[in-house]
Amino acid sequence: MSGATESGTPFEPVYTADDLAGFDPATALGLPGAYPYTRGIHPTMYTSRPWTMRQYAGFGTATESNARYRELIAHGSAGLSVAFDLPTQMGMDSDAPLASGEVGKVGVAIDSLDDMRELFHEIPLAEVSTSMTINAPAAVLLLLYQLVAEEQGADPATLTGTIQNDVLKEYIARGTYIYPPAPSLRLVSDTFTYCAEHLPRWNTISISGYHMAEAGATPAQEVAFTLSDGIAYVEAALAAGLAVDDIAPRLSFFFVSRTTLLEEVAKFRAARRIWASVVRDDFGATNPKSMMLRFHTQTAGVQLTAQQPEVNLVRVTVQALAAVLGGTQSLHTNSYDEALALPSAKAARLALRTQQVLAHETDVTRTVDPFAGSYVVESLTDDLEAEIRRLMAEVADRGGAVRAIEEGYQKLEIERSAYDVGLQIDSGERVVVGLNRFGGAEDEPYEPLRVDPAIEVAQGARLARLRAERDQPEVDAALAALAAAAAGTDNVLVPMKRALAARATVGEVCDALRAVWGVYRPSEAF
Repeated sequence: MSGATESGTPFEPVYTADDLAGFDPATALGLPGAYPYTRGIHPTMYTSRPWTMRQYAGFGTATESNARYRELIAHGSAGLSVAFDLPTQMGMDSDAPLASGEVGKVGVAIDSLDDMRELFHEIPLAEVSTSMTINAPAAVLLLLYQLVAEEQGADPATLTGTIQNDVLKEYIARGTYIYPPAPSLRLVSDTFTYCAEHLPRWNTISISGYHMAEAGATPAQEVAFTLSDGIAYVEAALAAGLAVDDIAPRLSFFFVSRTTLLEEVAKFRAARRIWASVVRDDFGATNPKSMMLRFHTQTAGVQLTAQQPEVNLVRVTVQALAAVLGGTQSLHTNSYDEALALPSAKAARLALRTQQVLAHETDVTRTVDPFAGSYVVESLTDDLEAEIRRLMAEVADRGGAVRAIEEGYQKLEIERSAYDVGLQIDSGERVVVGLNRFGGAEDEPYEPLRVDPAIEVAQGARLARLRAERDQPEVDAALAALAAAAAGTDNVLVPMKRALAARATVGEVCDALRAVWGVYRPSEAF
């Protein structure tokens, strides 16, 4: 009896050669490191070096987060991944009225150059790769990072890392937007242009399906809506005067990895194949690097349970294995206690050790794309590709990603999928170990990591000192120049950097843009 994948495509109990009738490996697969990159973007993949092991961290003050980063580096993490608190994500200072109760809760509070300097104290930015999960104010945080690196004596042209900078998915699934879509895309394009000149090795955007998946998107929806956003960003860059082969090599993507291992492997392979085709055939790219879908993966937080949290170690291991078998470039493994609170130091260390065991104690790094030619995985890859392309056509028929967002199309489709999964869990049709089946075990006492509420008071005092010490006329002049650039056509990142160097705060810089561009209100879109 046939079943269905998470995406609704067929899932047969047995696959044979008949399921691959007409399958041409030379066309559908190619070699690793060659078009259409189904088997991976590098010829040797992990046989020469493993993926980058990133651990997402950030909480409380910059000083506390700095200590966690240095601990992760000491334990072998090759890349840092910064989590910012909600006020920072919304372009607000810690002493803003709307920031009350949220300072330092879900990430680190960064209000100014002083905080960013403390965040990376004694961490040589010329030697580490840093990913920053920040979107609407991504340009602001990137420039603060550049300023700190320059203070350390680093050449900006050598800095490596990624800013998420994917504001379109905020309108679809996450909600930390500030400005309306049009000026938001202007800011993204300005960031592309600025980095091409000043930070050429920096990944200027991480186009994210992860948050859509966490909101309930199926694997096919996750990839389709993410690649559709990617098309919108490329179109915005072309409209700003950039060439596709100038911008596409610096694009990166961010996907989830679920416990449905076979479908996830097929999803990653299909995504690479589709993106290579889109960039080459639709945009006319000729540089092979433009066609390579490079992506970071994070294990599925939405699949973690507060009940029997140690079982999450098993879930995360399966999810991590799926990402590796699917050819990810970097990976964050969630800590087993994240369904309860911010990760404890022990849990974060175990999450990193999970990746290290996969890389160094198994044989999955011994050969490239081990599922190549598999009856089941190749069939799933083809079926998923067809479903993803169907959904991408739905977005295109609505006028592209931005118009579809304004109609609420992607959001509604994701909400329907999430509702269906919720019903399946509630009815017991979908088994979640320890939640709706195999329960009854006594959970051991757990002491979560707690953020001291005094942090908010301390950050407010820190801001007061900064405003008292800085040259206020210089700040005012720099913010006025930023507003003038926003009202015109000049790249806003140049005056933005001057304002931040003068110790303007994150909130003040974002407010200068709010005054010109306005703020996005969802009710206006429908």
